[in-house]
Amino acid sequence: MKSSVAELKTLGSELLSSASHINNLPLLLTFVSPSSPPHHVLESLLSLHSFFLPLLPKLPSSSATASDYDGDESEFIYFTWLRSKFDEFLKSLIHVLVSDESDETLKELVLDTLMEFVKVSNGGSFHFSLYHRIIRGIIHSTSPAAFLVDLLISKYFKYIDVRYFTFISLEKLTKNLEGKEVSDDKTASADGTNESQLSSNIECVIHNMYYTLSHVPALERSDDTSDFEMWSVSESDQKTLSGDVNADDKQVKSKKHNKNVLSAVNIAKKMKLKFTEAWIAYLRLPLPLDVYKEVLVNLHQAVIPHLSNPKMLCDFLTRSYDVGGVVSVMALSSLFILMTKYEVEYPNFYEKLYELLVPSIFMAKHRARFFQLLDSCLNSDRVPAYLAAPFAKKLSRLLLSVPPSGALVITALVHNILRRHSSISCLVHREDVVEEVDRTDEVTAANLDNANTGMPCQKPSIDHFNIEETDPMKSGAMRSSLWEIDSAIHHYCPPVQRFALTLLETDLTVRAKTCEVNVEDFSAGSYATIFGAEISRRVKGVPLAFYKTTPSSLFSENNFAGWTFKCEETPETINDNNENAAKDLLDQEHGSAKRQRIECP
Repeated sequence: MKSSVAELKTLGSELLSSASHINNLPLLLTFVSPSSPPHHVLESLLSLHSFFLPLLPKLPSSSATASDYDGDESEFIYFTWLRSKFDEFLKSLIHVLVSDESDETLKELVLDTLMEFVKVSNGGSFHFSLYHRIIRGIIHSTSPAAFLVDLLISKYFKYIDVRYFTFISLEKLTKNLEGKEVSDDKTASADGTNESQLSSNIECVIHNMYYTLSHVPALERSDDTSDFEMWSVSESDQKTLSGDVNADDKQVKSKKHNKNVLSAVNIAKKMKLKFTEAWIAYLRLPLPLDVYKEVLVNLHQAVIPHLSNPKMLCDFLTRSYDVGGVVSVMALSSLFILMTKYEVEYPNFYEKLYELLVPSIFMAKHRARFFQLLDSCLNSDRVPAYLAAPFAKKLSRLLLSVPPSGALVITALVHNILRRHSSISCLVHREDVVEEVDRTDEVTAANLDNANTGMPCQKPSIDHFNIEETDPMKSGAMRSSLWEIDSAIHHYCPPVQRFALTLLETDLTVRAKTCEVNVEDFSAGSYATIFGAEISRRVKGVPLAFYKTTPSSLFSENNFAGWTFKCEETPETINDNNENAAKDLLDQEHGSAKRQRIECP
């Protein structure tokens, strides 16, 4: 800490100028630490990078022995020592890279140095073991990995070999984490370690792993290799990838086979497989709830189109769909794609879908996508009438308890169901069937009371639909009617009134004269969208609040038969009125006397 930048420059220049100053190497390594000042780390890093870079092809591997080395034994010992110092240098660089104390500019420089070592330290081919150490350090860091992953995205994920080995590294880390979780649980139970701390560390790793995995670009096309760039590639390979027809293909291929180097073409063929293996391994982890939901939301767009076999997600999606609630809604998109495009069969799919129809779904964040999928699931003509009728009836019942935006979506869905399935058009208007049943004493007494009060005697109506039934085929919807749609004509929201009236006045059995309603136009509605549409709507006749006589009550007695809105005076109300009148009189007298005192000279 007492050394200056000038002294570090002197140590570095001496190390680069002569081998007699090799002892400066350990001194410079001590400054590559997160606790060191950034300018000290930077100066030491530049000197050490210039020293190790030309020596990398000569350094033996960490597991090499003297018998494997062709040169002198003393030279082998020297290069083995240098190899150990290089490994120490890499370890310090990774520590600086993932430390919270390091500056962002310094982190970027360290990452560039490490990636250059990945490029050249393995004889020109990609050094996977070093790159795996870098990814492991980023994933297992205690801080969020967003900044470092963003650096990889902006600089290195455009290279196909970097993406390829990133998927391999993430798959290995996932499998290690899965095994480590079991061992950590056993250790925590034996040693009494805080289990919450272990779980929080694992959750942090899972978050970093998801952020990295979700930001690695998938391979769009594997047939066109002219646009593929390689991070570690020789000049002849670069000419081949750029489309140079003068390159010697046979010589390049033999060179690749001799060096055991993966070409861009081979990587492109294996990219989809490694992408699939990485994601399938990650989905086996115990995902936190926030990551779990985010995965389900993005799975159908960012993952399924790029998998080698999307059917491998069947177990994960069916388990998610069986959870219920919001999780099931999020899993519906991906599961629907597997069923329609990849012929995956899921028993009791419509029963589970029927259970998701609850009032809370109309306030959910992803309700727009759910309603569109619900409309698509009921679009097939192969859906039987005994299955379409419960959906129409349950949606109609929910119309009574949802916001106006939800009522518009329900009306659109019911409109499409009735148009597609003409066999359930009887639900729109069903006449009461007179059954020869014995009248109970309560019904008889009710009729007698109605006769005494002068009210018309009506037949008791029974709705056979049971909304609490989870099995749609046992709900009794075919014996019911859509009386809820008729009640929507009197809804307080004018758009709901107009839409419901249009539904009841249109003969949906004549498909040639009608068309389906686009549910997407109503699925993302809210109070704001309804209000905006109403104020921009041109109204021909404007209603006026005009009364021939001043109304004496808020409601008319004609609208509520049997009810009265007249205030009858009782002894209690008379006493209260007298007390209030006396109090007002005293206040008036007190006020007039006070004014007289003020006016006197």
